[in-house]
Amino acid sequence: MFLLNPKDKTPIFSQLKKQILDFIALGILKENDQLPSVRSLASDLGINPNTVAKAYQELELEGYLYTMAGKGVFVNKAEIGEKVIEEKLHDFKYSIIECQKYGITYEQLQKVLDETAKKGVEAC
Repeated sequence: MFLLNPKDKTPIFSQLKKQILDFIALGILKENDQLPSVRSLASDLGINPNTVAKAYQELELEGYLYTMAGKGVFVNKAEIGEKVIEEKLHDFKYSIIECQKYGITYEQLQKVLDETAKKGVEAC
């Protein structure tokens, strides 16, 4: 279910966290769906259980997941989509600022935005 890239500079727990958020946003993970246990997911992915625990803990602190003692970790509320949208827009704003630092103009950004909006994922 989860695919991690050990060659990516992004920490493994962040990659896992992002994928969980993506699955929630896409509706693959729904409210009250149970996630794999820390140990089983760590074993499946070939990573340290502490890495999975860290991703789960951060997502729980952010309100995306909740834990039931003795039962496991679950997706929290249905409103999670709004939180993901806010985070994605924040990331998008940061990307725009980064582009501007490198001299990319508003017009260039607008062109890419228009092309991407028209073509969707195919534009990538």
